[in-house]
Amino acid sequence: MNHCFMCARLLPKSTKHSLSLIPLYHHHHPLKLSSSSSPSSIRKEPSCECPRSSPTLGSPCPPTVRRNASEANRYRKVCQKSIHGVANTEFYVGPATVNETPASDSRRVSEDAEKICVLLSNQPSSKVTFCLDKSGVQVSPALVVEVLKKLSNAGMLALAFFRWAETQPGFKHTTESFHCLIEALGKIKQFRLVWSLVDSMSVLRLLTKETFGLIVRRYARARKIKEAIDAFERMWKYGLSPELSDYNCLIDTISKSKHVAEAQEIFNDMKRRKRFTPDLKTYTILLEAWGKDRDLSEMNSVYAEMLDAGFEPDVVTYGILINAFCKSKKHDEAIKIFHEMEVKGIKPSPHIYCSLINGLGSDERLNEALAFFELSKARGFAPELPTYNAVVGAYCSVLQFENAFRVVDDMKSFSIGPNARTYEIILHHLIKAKKTEEAYHIFQKMSGEPGCEPEINTYSMMVSMFCTNERVDMALKVWKQMNEKGILPCMHMFSSLINGLCVENRLDEACRYFQEMLDKGIRPPGQLYGNLKEALIEGGKRDVAISMGLKLDRLRKMPLFG
Repeated sequence: MNHCFMCARLLPKSTKHSLSLIPLYHHHHPLKLSSSSSPSSIRKEPSCECPRSSPTLGSPCPPTVRRNASEANRYRKVCQKSIHGVANTEFYVGPATVNETPASDSRRVSEDAEKICVLLSNQPSSKVTFCLDKSGVQVSPALVVEVLKKLSNAGMLALAFFRWAETQPGFKHTTESFHCLIEALGKIKQFRLVWSLVDSMSVLRLLTKETFGLIVRRYARARKIKEAIDAFERMWKYGLSPELSDYNCLIDTISKSKHVAEAQEIFNDMKRRKRFTPDLKTYTILLEAWGKDRDLSEMNSVYAEMLDAGFEPDVVTYGILINAFCKSKKHDEAIKIFHEMEVKGIKPSPHIYCSLINGLGSDERLNEALAFFELSKARGFAPELPTYNAVVGAYCSVLQFENAFRVVDDMKSFSIGPNARTYEIILHHLIKAKKTEEAYHIFQKMSGEPGCEPEINTYSMMVSMFCTNERVDMALKVWKQMNEKGILPCMHMFSSLINGLCVENRLDEACRYFQEMLDKGIRPPGQLYGNLKEALIEGGKRDVAISMGLKLDRLRKMPLFG
C-alpha cells in the first residue's frame, strides 16, 4: 500500500514557463457540485495536510439521540462469537441527560456508532438485522450517518444497516445518509444499486448535485471514465443544470483519479462545444493535474493558454508552481519562483513555506528546510500544525528522530498538535529505517494522546509492517485492537494480513479472513486470490482454492439488490 506521509501535499506546477496547480478541492472529499458556487468565488489555498484514507461525506452531524432516563438499561447486547474466536462482546450505551450540550451529543453519537460497529464487525451481513433488533438501538439521522461512515469500507454491511434503519419507527433517511451508502457501494462497484438509490432520492426530493459528484468520483476511481462522464450528464435527466463550478469539479475529479489526459480532453471538448467558459480555477485544476503527473510540457501549454486568456498568476498560482517544482524534485527552481513572487510584491503564504519545507526536507536538504521555517516565523507567520509536521518530516528524512521528537514537544508546549498525522510521519520513517520496535512503541503511545488516536491508515501501516517482517501474530494483535475500536479494515489491510498468513503457511486462518473480506463486500485484488490459491494448492487444498474462487466470482458478477 502506498502511503502519503508528508503533511503538505506537493501540489502541481506553474510559472510563466512551467506552472502547476494547488489542489483547489481536498481530493479525499466528495465532489462538491453546489449550485451556490459562483464562478467568481474566491479561491482558497488548500490545507497542506495530507488526505486521510477514508472520505468524509457532508457536513458535521447535528446534535442527536436524546433518550429518556427510563431507557437507561437499553443497548445492552451480548454478541455472538466471531469466526476468529474473539471473546463475547458486551456493550452498554447509556441514555442522554437533560444537561447534555451539543458537543456531548456529538461525542455520544460517535461513541454509540463505534459500539454498533464493534457489534457489526464480527457479524456477516446476513445476521445484521437480527443483531440490531436484539440490541435495542434507537436510530437518529446523525447516528445512522456516523455508522455508515464507519462502514464505508464494508459495502454489504453498510447496505444491511441502511435497510434495517429505514424500517425503524419514525426514522427517515437524509440526503447525507444516502450519500454515505453511495460512497460505500461505489467502492465495491455496485453501480446498479447506486442508481436505484438515486431514483429513490429523486422520489423523496433528496437529490442534489453533490449526489452526482459522488457517483462521478466512484466511477473515476473504478477507471470507468466514460461512465463517469455519463453520470455527470444524467444530472439533466433529474432536473439539475450544471454550472461552471460543476464542470470544474468534473475535470478535477477525473484528473485526481489519475486520468489527466482524459480530464484535458473533457476540458477541450466542452470548451469547443461552448458548454462553459473556463475561469482561473479551471486552468489551475489542469495545472495541478499535469504537475502531479510530472508532465512539464503539458503543464507549460496549459499555463500559456491561461496567460493568453488574460489570467495573471496570483499567490495561489505561485503556490501551485512551487509545489509543482518540489514534486518534480526541482527544488532550486521552486526557490527561484519563491524569490520571483517576492520581487513582484506577492507575499508568500504559510502554505508556500510549508511546501518548501516539505520538498527540501524530503530531499534531505535539512538546513535549507529549517531556514525557510525560520524565515516564515520572521515574516510574521505563527507556525501551524501542517508546518510543524513538515519540520518533523524533514528531521525524520535524515533519521534525526530525537530532533523530530523535540519538535513534537515544542508543538505540545505551544498547544499546536500533535495529531495522528504527526505520528504517522514518524512511523513511516521508522518503518522505512526498519526500526520495528520503536515504531510499535510510538503506535502504542498514540492511543493515550487525545487527538492522536490511531486511524485506519495507522493500523494499516502497522499490520503491513509486521506482516512484511513475518510477525503475523503481532499483526493479529494490532488487528484485534482495531476491531475493538469498531474500525473496519480496508482492502489493503486484508491483503497484507492474508498474504502474511500464507507466507507462514497458516492457510485456514488465511481462508477465514478471505471469507470475512467477501462477507463485508470487499473485492479482493486478483493478485491476492492468486497468492492464496497458489498457497492452497501447494498445501494440498485444491478443493478449498476452487471453492474460494467460486465465491469470489459470485461477488464480482452478482449485483446487490436492496
